[in-house]
Amino acid sequence: MEARVGDAKRLVFVTVGTTSFDALVKAVVSQNVKSELQKRGYTHLLIQMGRGIFFPTKCDGADGSLVVDHFTFSSSIADYIRSASLVISHAVNEDLMDNHQCELAEELQERKHLYCARPHTLHQAVTNMELESLVRYPPGDGTPVARIIDRFLGFPDD
Repeated sequence: MEARVGDAKRLVFVTVGTTSFDALVKAVVSQNVKSELQKRGYTHLLIQMGRGIFFPTKCDGADGSLVVDHFTFSSSIADYIRSASLVISHAVNEDLMDNHQCELAEELQERKHLYCARPHTLHQAVTNMELESLVRYPPGDGTPVARIIDRFLGFPDD
């Protein structure tokens, strides 16, 4: 996927993980969501679609539209996330399991760390999002957990 001449590449990376979540993939490639993303200055849409059976139409953007590409799996998605201007992921696919993870996503939204939507509300969320109002999630400190594990295994404290 190459940026169009004169445009700065602004990537939207969508990931569904190792399962399938065709409802999310279909929502993100719907014309109204793609139009809203493009209106907001995004140029590329890259979808990691997992085991899904819905394959979105790829688009090279030659007609001035959003560049759309997809893949099923990768050994690591860290580089995609780092290069993205916007990441769309999922807390849970309610078609596969209960929604206890939705509670966590909704709490993180309350704390202004992210926006939470369902496939049928994705367009509204993209339309209304104000990314500059989000609060950076503080990095965790794994030292206390590592110390407890070390003690359990009999290693001395540093």
